[in-house]
Amino acid sequence: MSNFVMLLVEDDSLQREVLSDLLKGEGFEVVECATAEAAELIVASTGKELRALITDHNLAGRMTGLELAEYARSAHPGLNIVLMSEMVMAPLPPNTTFLHKPFALAHLLAAV
Repeated sequence: MSNFVMLLVEDDSLQREVLSDLLKGEGFEVVECATAEAAELIVASTGKELRALITDHNLAGRMTGLELAEYARSAHPGLNIVLMSEMVMAPLPPNTTFLHKPFALAHLLAAV
């Protein structure tokens, strides 16, 4: 098992399950959240082992995926970020990968 922990934030439970299963099948440790607010708590309490944030942009609640990414990057400056959305996003923060939904699962693996 990898020590590369990924935080996956997706409010669609089926999409979250499919993505999580794919990543776990590749040997990654995945922490799943349905909301940005839950992800904030994990970001704040997780140390160096948090290496990547994979988040949908359109999340229920008070925070978008892009806002979550900026918060997470401030707490973990070297964090790899993958932002997913059905709409094209620009501009993106530096060192952020964008995946346009729907995407091939191979593209997610290449991004992480």
